[in-house]
Amino acid sequence: MNWLDYTIIAFYLIAFIAMGYFFKENNNSKDYFLGGKSLGWFPLSLSTMATQLSAISFISAPAFVGLKANGGLKWLTFEFGVPLAMIGIMFFVIPPLYKSGIVSIYEYLERRFSKSTRKLISLVFQISRALGTGVMVFTMALIIQSVVGISFHWTLLIISVVTLIYSYQGGMKAVVWGDAIQMLILFSGLIICLIIGYSLIKETGSFEGFNPERLQVIDFSNFGFFEGEEYGFWPMLLGGLFLYLSYYGTDQTQAQRLLSAKNEGTIRKLLLANGLLRFPVVLVYCVMGLIIGYLVSHVPEFYESIRETTRLHFPAEYAKSGIKPDLMIPVFITKYLPNGLIGILMVGIMSAAMSSLSSTINSLSAVTIEDFFNTKDRNLSEKNYMLLSKGLVVFWGVVCILTAYLFGNSESTVIELINAISSLFYGPILAAFVIAIFLKKVNHIGMNTAIITAVVVNLVFKYLPELVYLFNEGHFYSGNNSIHMALAEIGIHNIPDLFWIWYNLTGFVIAVILAVIVSKLTPKIAAKPMEIVYTFNPKELLQKESIILIAFFIFILIISYFLPQILS
Repeated sequence: MNWLDYTIIAFYLIAFIAMGYFFKENNNSKDYFLGGKSLGWFPLSLSTMATQLSAISFISAPAFVGLKANGGLKWLTFEFGVPLAMIGIMFFVIPPLYKSGIVSIYEYLERRFSKSTRKLISLVFQISRALGTGVMVFTMALIIQSVVGISFHWTLLIISVVTLIYSYQGGMKAVVWGDAIQMLILFSGLIICLIIGYSLIKETGSFEGFNPERLQVIDFSNFGFFEGEEYGFWPMLLGGLFLYLSYYGTDQTQAQRLLSAKNEGTIRKLLLANGLLRFPVVLVYCVMGLIIGYLVSHVPEFYESIRETTRLHFPAEYAKSGIKPDLMIPVFITKYLPNGLIGILMVGIMSAAMSSLSSTINSLSAVTIEDFFNTKDRNLSEKNYMLLSKGLVVFWGVVCILTAYLFGNSESTVIELINAISSLFYGPILAAFVIAIFLKKVNHIGMNTAIITAVVVNLVFKYLPELVYLFNEGHFYSGNNSIHMALAEIGIHNIPDLFWIWYNLTGFVIAVILAVIVSKLTPKIAAKPMEIVYTFNPKELLQKESIILIAFFIFILIISYFLPQILS
């Protein structure tokens, strides 16, 4: 990098601070957290995509495809559940939430169950989202530092402080329009890397084809029940469907955008756009990962650059495998792109990290003030509401920074780590909303018990195999018999080790079943009726949006099935 690249980065950061000032006129809560419900489908669509397809995707998805052990195009299976999830959100989840006129979507749970249910789910969201965002910010700062040369601490502070300033000033409008700009920069960066990477492969003059093991997309034999079984068709379709239903429909960071729309027609348009545009964007990520991963394998100096950067900044990863896959794209940018473009692409990475952070702190502030401060028995004035809202933006920004320092260092690709953390909670959260909308006889005792139990069971699914391994290795047991021997005596020879995508489905199913059972066992606790009763007309599913999304779902399955032949 030279002076031109640093000038581009500095100009970008100043421009985003100015954008926050431009949108600073926010008179009330709906202005600050919902953009005055004046936002159209186009910026909201880009904003929604930018939050999900952000820096972690730009860096980690190509790294998974091109370099990670057992990686490859199977990453595309993440997209199988998206079109179907958009239909579910469009017709089942969002209509009752939008009509209720809420800011925090967890207020809906108080109206249907109780204040304790609302606070419980809100707390689960706040913990999981702050932790996941901290991991993301930490990793992005460390990667940017390793290839740009700016101190890690300064990188982290610059990303966080600039994001805090424009989020603090501009509220939801600044977040959405900032995300839209960042998405355009990021996609432009994808195309640039794809073209330059392809031209470099042609210059080598010895293209031998991509590694066939990395070309496989669909695997029907892999069910994700034991260690090493990952990214099979059924776990990715079913687990992914529930992941995206929960993420786009019941996660405040995404649902807040839907609630900011002008009307329900706008919501349908932006969900349709997300359902159709995500797969092409992720396909570009994956093809770019194949191309740049091929260069790593066939250009020794490129591999050595990644290896040396890993040695200097990620010693644990260096000792384990020699290189950190997440460094592939940043090292490629600084090694093979001309100055000026380097600055633009590094801006893309920084902006994507800022997009995720701004969405998180705005949403965390919204649910905190709505769920814990602006309650029915303590209604804040508009002035106090706005002061506290902006104070909470700063508070959650600081929390995310501290979380980054405490929990950020991991040897996994960051995109897998964040999805694994979120999947522990997504199923129970989705179950709470589905039950609130459709199951009228479930009471708050049943719902609260179900939420806590489902999360605990997911944690057991995640950590039991590791604990058994430690017992068998003698870390916790010194006798002649191990847990493995005891289990073998009753016919259990292999401990199930669920692939984390299943947690979205297991958490949902367990929560629904327990909520119904506990409610039946506590008949004296009456279920609270909803103020707005939602009735679904099956004929609505015949509308053009759902037909288009179902057709697109079939299309991406066909493309994915034949993609290995197309690229081989």
